[in-house]
Amino acid sequence: MSNDTHTLPETRSWREIPQQVRPRAMSGEGRRRMAMGVMRVAIGSLVIAGVAWGAWEVAAVLRYNADSMPEAAKSDRVKSLVLATDGVLDKVWLAKTLAIAPNATLMGLNLEQLRAKVLSDAQVSSAAIVRNFPDTLTVRISERSPVARLMAQADGKAPSMFLVSRDGVAFQGTGFDPAMVETLPWVDGIKISRSGSGLAPIEGMRAVSDLLASAKLEAENLYRTWQVISLARLATDGEIEVHTRDGMKIIFGTKEDYLRQIARLDLLVDASGDPTRPLREVNLALGAQVPVTYGKAAPTLGPVQPSSLNASSARMPGSSSPLISGPHIEIHREL
Repeated sequence: MSNDTHTLPETRSWREIPQQVRPRAMSGEGRRRMAMGVMRVAIGSLVIAGVAWGAWEVAAVLRYNADSMPEAAKSDRVKSLVLATDGVLDKVWLAKTLAIAPNATLMGLNLEQLRAKVLSDAQVSSAAIVRNFPDTLTVRISERSPVARLMAQADGKAPSMFLVSRDGVAFQGTGFDPAMVETLPWVDGIKISRSGSGLAPIEGMRAVSDLLASAKLEAENLYRTWQVISLARLATDGEIEVHTRDGMKIIFGTKEDYLRQIARLDLLVDASGDPTRPLREVNLALGAQVPVTYGKAAPTLGPVQPSSLNASSARMPGSSSPLISGPHIEIHREL
């Protein structure tokens, strides 16, 4: 038997290893980048896992509704409608709008079609519909609130009154107190066109709404006298004209704070105590210098229509209130 001898390589000390082949210690910045990379991978994995879990849950619910639900539950008829709203619409309106067949089952309803019916009323700004088993349909809506009103006529038909919201949407209005509606000023100096089955939004209503809200909050005694709000010069000159019930015209500028302008108006009205020289026109759009025009005699009280407006009459939809009059605006064809 031969004896093989293996010679181990010579061991070198750390100091003898060339500097360029020694392993380098990781810098603080490198450790930070490595930690951030690990963290991003971990977060990405968690997100993917969460999405997968959510999809599985949705699929499970759908399977339960469509497959695992007992046949008796699938055939349950709709027996109850629940309406949750932040406005004035009620269950009578809901039942009429949805028009669900008497023999309709909860599972047989097309929720998207029902939601489209609800949103077809421009008074509704948003809607959600859910099934509550075994036999209840729940509808949650958010409603538009009116800030003004207008009288519109199309194709030679009788004029109809519309309420106008802050976002410029005009709607017929259901469930509102007629006494409250009568306090709303009329809108004039606008062009209205059709949009689908309704009316296109009115531009500039946010500026008008801010003015009305400021007046109602800070000087309600003045606000109650405002009858017609004209937007005829809003786009071109940045001005809003207000015609009061006692015949005065007030011009507001949109480039200056409304509260400051209303305060100046309030001072002028208080200082104008001579019935032989009533205020006829006040221009607040020029800043601190306020041009004022006086009349020669006290104006006659009562509704006053600007000479360029045609007065029309109509009843508030769904109410027995007396006839109301306002500026007459033609509805144009769709563009």
